[in-house]
Amino acid sequence: MGIKISRFGKLSDGREAHLATIANKNGMTIEVTDFGATLVSVVTADKNGRCADVILGYDDATDYMQNKGYMGATLGRCANRICGAAFTLNGKTYALDNNENGNTLHSGFCGYDKVIWEMKADEAASSVAFSHHSPDMDQGFPGNFDVTVTYTLTDDNEIRIEYDGKADQDTVVNMTNHTYFNLEGHDSGDILEHVLWIDADAITPANAASIPTGEIRPVEGTPFDFRQEKAIARDIGQEEEQLKNGGGYDHNFVLNVDGSVKKVAKVKAPVSGRVLEVFTDCVGMQFYSGNFLEKTPVGKGGAIYEKRNGFCLETQFFPDAVNHENFKSPVLKAGEPFLTTTIYKFSVE
Repeated sequence: MGIKISRFGKLSDGREAHLATIANKNGMTIEVTDFGATLVSVVTADKNGRCADVILGYDDATDYMQNKGYMGATLGRCANRICGAAFTLNGKTYALDNNENGNTLHSGFCGYDKVIWEMKADEAASSVAFSHHSPDMDQGFPGNFDVTVTYTLTDDNEIRIEYDGKADQDTVVNMTNHTYFNLEGHDSGDILEHVLWIDADAITPANAASIPTGEIRPVEGTPFDFRQEKAIARDIGQEEEQLKNGGGYDHNFVLNVDGSVKKVAKVKAPVSGRVLEVFTDCVGMQFYSGNFLEKTPVGKGGAIYEKRNGFCLETQFFPDAVNHENFKSPVLKAGEPFLTTTIYKFSVE
C-alpha cells in the first residue's frame, strides 16, 4: 500500500516527467504520470490470482509525446470532435485547430494530453491530483479554466477519476479519459472476444467524418444493441453504414443516467475472467474498438499494438454537442463548477 513517486523520462524541451504508483491492500496497482495526467498502467489479478497490466501504453514519457492514439490521456478542454473546427458562443464564433478532416479532435494539436500537470499525492487517501491552468483562448477556447483531475485507487479495486474545474468566462468543457483496455493483458492480442454490456437505448449516429448527424437513433435491431451482453466480435463485421463509417465501433452511446453516478457498462474477459465495470454521471460514452491502432511507437515491454488490441469506454458529453441544440450542452457558465466522476471497477468471475 501507499504511493511511490519516480522519474518517467525527459521531454524534448528538457522538462522531466514523473510517475506516481498507487497500490491497494489487494495487491492491485496503478501508475499515473504528470505528463497529460495520463493513466499509464493498471495491474490486477485474474481468476487464478495471476497479475497483469490490462491497459495499453508506453514505458517512457518521450513515447507519450508521440501518443497518436491518446493512450491513457486526460483529454480537454473539449474531448471528442467539433464540426468544422469552430463553434459559436454568446454570439461570437471561435476558430479551433483543424486536426482531423476539417474538424477538431480532442481540442487540437496541443490538448491537455500534451502538457505537464502539477502533481500532488495524498497517501492517506490513496490518490494523486493533477492540476492545470488553461489560459484564455488556449486551443481557441474562451476563458481562463482551472481544472484538477484526481485519480484514487480504492480497496474495492476501483479507479475513481474526478474532474473539478471552473472558468472565468462562459466556455466549452468536455473532459474524458482515453484509456485502452485489454482485460487479458495489454500485450495479449485483440479484444474481440471480450463480452460487453452497455446501458444505452440509443446512439448518436455519425457521418463518414465521425461527426454526429444530430439524430438520436435507437439501438434496437442494430449492431449497437449491447443491452444484452454479447461478444464485441459478434456484430462488428456486419455490412452496416455506421460500422463502415467508424471502421468498427467508434460511437457515442446515449446512456440511461439520471445525474447520479451509476453503472453504465460491464466487460468480461473470457480467458482471464477479469471484469471491468464503468460507473459515471456523464450523459454519453464513446465505445471505441481500437480500429485504427498503429504499430508505432513500440508499446510497454516492446509490445506491438495492432488493430483492435484495446477498447475505450470514454465517458463524456456527446461529440459536437456545442453545435447541436438537442444535445445536452457542454457550455460551462462563468464561475460555475465543472464536476464529474467516472469509476473503473475491477473484479473477476
